[in-house]
Amino acid sequence: MNNLIPSLLSISLYLLSGAFVAIQLFSQQGAVKIRKPMIIGIACIALLVHSHLLYQGIFNVQGLNLGIFNAFSLVSWLIVLMLVMTAIRKPIETLGIVLFPLAAVAILLEISWPSDHIISSTGPWQLRAHIMFSFLAYSLFTMAMVQAIILYIQDKHLRNHQPGGFIRSLPPLQSMEYLLFQIITVGYLLLTIGLLTGVLYLEDIFSKHLTHKTILSIIAWAIFSVLLWGRFRYGWRGRKAIHWTLGGFITLMLAYFGSKLVLELVLSR
Repeated sequence: MNNLIPSLLSISLYLLSGAFVAIQLFSQQGAVKIRKPMIIGIACIALLVHSHLLYQGIFNVQGLNLGIFNAFSLVSWLIVLMLVMTAIRKPIETLGIVLFPLAAVAILLEISWPSDHIISSTGPWQLRAHIMFSFLAYSLFTMAMVQAIILYIQDKHLRNHQPGGFIRSLPPLQSMEYLLFQIITVGYLLLTIGLLTGVLYLEDIFSKHLTHKTILSIIAWAIFSVLLWGRFRYGWRGRKAIHWTLGGFITLMLAYFGSKLVLELVLSR
């Protein structure tokens, strides 16, 4: 109950930020002007309150509680943090139409269904490095997924010679594609480091309950490797790039949240 008011406040602010992005995108001919600093400012306040909730829910004397909904909340916080930091310099705030409400849903799940999965604070540093880089990679690839969906809609409208509506509010298609591959490249580097720290330093990464997670993560890494090679060698773009991005994202999310869903909620481990 102590976290109820801060939770509702953070949820409300995230939803308000998302609503402002939607208004900015879908207003006719840009009739309603909501300045980026206002959207970013509201999201920053939501982030601060969300930080308090994460501290209360994740950190305890035994270690880190990374139960499935705590982990989901942490990933959503990282996503919004990266979005806000990047939006200061680049026109990426449109992703908030999906990512801000996603953070609100994550907080709602966290307070509604508490779950426990304790990572001991006395564990090896390699484990903490593996977790940190993995979370950062998942967060960036979630941003890439939303960017790919918006890019698909933009590409479809332009192919059908329908450049009106919210398409007018988006940056040019080429800029959107360039931004997508920037996000994917950084996410790929973080995922690579996360996998290396796991494979090289953690003895149980191929244990029975982690095998599917490890294999799916490696498959996702391979998918993004092919995508980046295709972009570099053959100039892949448009729908081919979008399909590979979504395929890699789905595989990666199944690797982490799919395995946690089965282990913690279905098998209660």
